Amino acid sequence: MDKVEELLARGVANIIPNKKSLEELLKSGKKLKIYNGADPTATRLHLGHAVPLRKLQKFTELGHEVFFLIGDFTALIGDNSDKDTERPALTPDQVKENFRTYKQQASKILDFDKVKVVFNSEWLNKLSFGDVIKLSQYFSVNDFLGRELIRKRLDERKRVGLHEFLYPIAQGYDHYHLNADLQIGGTEQIFNMQAGRTLLKILTEKESFLMTFDTLEGTDGRKMSKSWGNAIWLEDSSADMFAKVMAIKDELIVPYFILATDVSFDEVKNIKSKLENGENPMGFKKQLATQIVTELYDKDEAESAAQSFRKTVQEKAIPEDIKTRTFTSTATITDILLESEISSSKSDAKRLIEQGGVAIDDKIITDPNAPAQEGIIRAGKRRFVNIKIE
Repeated sequence: MDKVEELLARGVANIIPNKKSLEELLKSGKKLKIYNGADPTATRLHLGHAVPLRKLQKFTELGHEVFFLIGDFTALIGDNSDKDTERPALTPDQVKENFRTYKQQASKILDFDKVKVVFNSEWLNKLSFGDVIKLSQYFSVNDFLGRELIRKRLDERKRVGLHEFLYPIAQGYDHYHLNADLQIGGTEQIFNMQAGRTLLKILTEKESFLMTFDTLEGTDGRKMSKSWGNAIWLEDSSADMFAKVMAIKDELIVPYFILATDVSFDEVKNIKSKLENGENPMGFKKQLATQIVTELYDKDEAESAAQSFRKTVQEKAIPEDIKTRTFTSTATITDILLESEISSSKSDAKRLIEQGGVAIDDKIITDPNAPAQEGIIRAGKRRFVNIKIE
């Protein structure tokens, strides 16, 4: 399989209008304008967020003109594509700070020396109210109301802000302004991305392409989410990253190889075949964890993480470098999990405790309201905190 064929097959959910035409264009030797847009609404990126970044980097390596678009203007509106409520708009200061941390993490995937970073406020701020009205005439309210989450909110008598109708138009104008040949993004973005194809076709008669990706699920098989505690974050330590990969379900091994590594497609197919023929998945999971940590850190970090996993999980040893935290006597076990950043929410902490996943000096705690005790807390198999009471 050549580079273009793998690029269009690996982890790709859909290509609009069709894969064949895009493949022919890429193989023609023409250098395309390709971009991925992101509203910096989050300060932490996980492996799922990195999927389109990986694809963007591959296009860069093939010599295409690649743009990483920061939606500093559209973030002031708030995109609801994957939400069942209005997404709060950000302030300019929040956007600026979020992008700083976003870029730092994305640099593990993207070579920003070769990717052009652009901000859509550069052109969207220049549009007049008359310009927006003219652009709006190319779209219908019926199209917007037909979106599943919008319809659901209306059926439940929840508020749908008028400004939300303008978001797809603004994102579509990005596509038009960049004169894009290809936009890549998540499947939840397909409606907004289609707006870009529409504007470009109407205003310039140019055909363009869209590419969306398969979803990289969290360690428990659900969508990666901070609230569910199943995400593998790009800023995780190498040891935590390795251990989290080792915790994924066996059926996720191949999808993770496809979406979260640069292992060749042919090798992934070979791994898939061996798994289907009954080979032990543990060896492949270790290979996967080593590969992911090596790509996001380096080989030495991966070896160190593997050793840490063997000692703390397989041999159940307590790490030497665990952090010590001091709490008052009024603190509960739930408070400790939250303030030590072991759990992301009270519900997450409660679930972990009630399921027997928390122990102090190897004594399992099942009451979320149990008072804090001095000793070494073990949460799950790999998270430790040394607790002191003042």
